[in-house]
Amino acid sequence: MIPHHTSALLISDIHLTPSMPLTAQRFFDFCEKDVSQVEAVFILGDLFEYWIGDAAAAHSPFTREVRRALASLSSKTKTYYMHGNRDFLIGPAFLKKTGIMPLADPSLVNLGGQQYLLSHGDALCTADAGYQVFRRWTRKRWIQKSFLRLPLSWRRGIANHLRSNSQAQYQHRASTSHHRNVIKTNVTQDACAAALKTFDCDQLIHGHTHLPAHHQESFGAQKWQRWVLSDWDLDRHESARPRANALLVNAEGVRSVDLVKS
Repeated sequence: MIPHHTSALLISDIHLTPSMPLTAQRFFDFCEKDVSQVEAVFILGDLFEYWIGDAAAAHSPFTREVRRALASLSSKTKTYYMHGNRDFLIGPAFLKKTGIMPLADPSLVNLGGQQYLLSHGDALCTADAGYQVFRRWTRKRWIQKSFLRLPLSWRRGIANHLRSNSQAQYQHRASTSHHRNVIKTNVTQDACAAALKTFDCDQLIHGHTHLPAHHQESFGAQKWQRWVLSDWDLDRHESARPRANALLVNAEGVRSVDLVKS
């Protein structure tokens, strides 16, 4: 069933972690103060910096605080959650305790009378063939079950290694060719076109790339609009301004909302 709402706020890539307290506090404030005028909230993945299992997270004071914020949010506003590439192991136990509704990637929704295709975005980055192989393997249930059986210290070590490796690869590619790096880590037009054609839609909203923008695009005879959500970072802004935005979608269309200033 396609979710129908007259208005919604969409966010993604908050990357919550105790080491980024300003970002976390802005998310807690968002859950309490910014959602009163909309029918629904959609979190399009990477809510957490990483996730190594519901049972492990249950022992974290920080995660319990996030869970309380989400439970408060879902008690006021219909709240949906889509897995990202950092937190795809969030399971039914966590979702049940927060009251948020799981959403498949991609999903078609009707907001303000218009249809939009929602995605986290990493599946659309098909220029990075190595990542797509990794993504397919890590989404296999038997792989996930095997990982979740490992000791907690091993899972944490693997997660930290993957994060460090990802950052090192990105920095290496950025130092050798910024243009090539942007292409490899961005969505491709053919992947977007294929997804939109499958759902007979011409409006796409996603996160993941940390490149917030509004695009008018085409591929052959197919045309569409694409909105990209920003990541959130109010802590590590030595070389860039603090950032956190949402997209407000209603009968008037799509509008970016700067949550740093609000």
